[in-house]
Amino acid sequence: MKLLRPVAIAVLLVGFFFYYTTYRSGILRTVSAPGARVELIQAANNESLDAEEQNNISVYRKNVGSVVNVTSRAMAFDFFYGLVPQEGQGSGFIIDHDGHVLTNYHVVADARQVEVTLHNRKKYHARLIGSDRSHDLAIIQIKAADLNPMTLGDSKGLQVGQKVYAIGNPFGLAGTLTSGIVSSIRQVQEPDGVTIDEAIQTDAAINPGNSGGPLLNSHGEVIGINTMIATNPGVEQNAGIGFAIPINTAKAVLSDLVTFGKVRRPALGVVTVPISPDVAGELGLAADYGLLVVRVTPGGAADRAGLKGGTERAYLFNIPITVGGDLIVAVDGQRVQDQQQLEQIMNNHRAGDQVKVTIYRGKRRLDLEVTLGEARQQV
Repeated sequence: MKLLRPVAIAVLLVGFFFYYTTYRSGILRTVSAPGARVELIQAANNESLDAEEQNNISVYRKNVGSVVNVTSRAMAFDFFYGLVPQEGQGSGFIIDHDGHVLTNYHVVADARQVEVTLHNRKKYHARLIGSDRSHDLAIIQIKAADLNPMTLGDSKGLQVGQKVYAIGNPFGLAGTLTSGIVSSIRQVQEPDGVTIDEAIQTDAAINPGNSGGPLLNSHGEVIGINTMIATNPGVEQNAGIGFAIPINTAKAVLSDLVTFGKVRRPALGVVTVPISPDVAGELGLAADYGLLVVRVTPGGAADRAGLKGGTERAYLFNIPITVGGDLIVAVDGQRVQDQQQLEQIMNNHRAGDQVKVTIYRGKRRLDLEVTLGEARQQV
């Protein structure tokens, strides 16, 4: 009996310890307690998309199959190994059933081989059809069936604040959609010096690889070609400022690029100097603005139309010029105050187009019909 008493006491102590650690402390119960549940809040299966989301999806589905990845391969000189291959990537989009693809000039510049990858991952060798560095545009062509061309919209009259979408291949990530608004319409200069008139500035995310891809309006129509981003020094990534070439600029030269392989840039055939009110008063001109014709290119468009250059030598800010020529004040009804405005008007025309040039000859105002020539050299 004396032997059983210590055993009983030991059993009671073990039982008490087990009860206390298991049921009173809760340490083991939290791990293995049966029936424990985590209550989750589940979304309803029939949650509908709002109107903006539905339009985003519609624009993407309508156009993603027409956006392509453009891979260009060129040869560069390496100091140690001689010629070595270099590869670059950009975007482009199909514009007709014949397989013509519109992209940036800088995407395919100096390329010895160009390859196009469709959204279905099929790859095609592409042939360069035409290019124009001054517009940063190029046309390449692939031979493929069942292509779905994009709808080209109208970039005239774009409003700051309207919704835009960019589809392309940033950093090689194919079929990427970003959205934003038109932030501004302004003239910009690309790193290689090419000037884009009325460039579309947007905050839609555009990164390396988006070049050549389409900028779309809310109807899914192409209104621009993504071409350039503003970046912080040494960082080539989106900073909320991207630029696109207006689609109307591209449409104006597409025929030339496909037919001739280049843009038949128009030439008026004059050398001019801009006139300020002070200079106009000093020379006794009939208008206090415009471009004074210093010289007319013999046999050029202006010469054939009867425009007159200067006949008397004079000095303008210590620069020798000839005065007495016609004063150009408008082209096709658009007021012209400097050479830049004249170039912008010319960019909307091709060689062979007829334009109305408004001039002052002395005090007499005249309208002359000029058939534009083809620019072969700077005059």
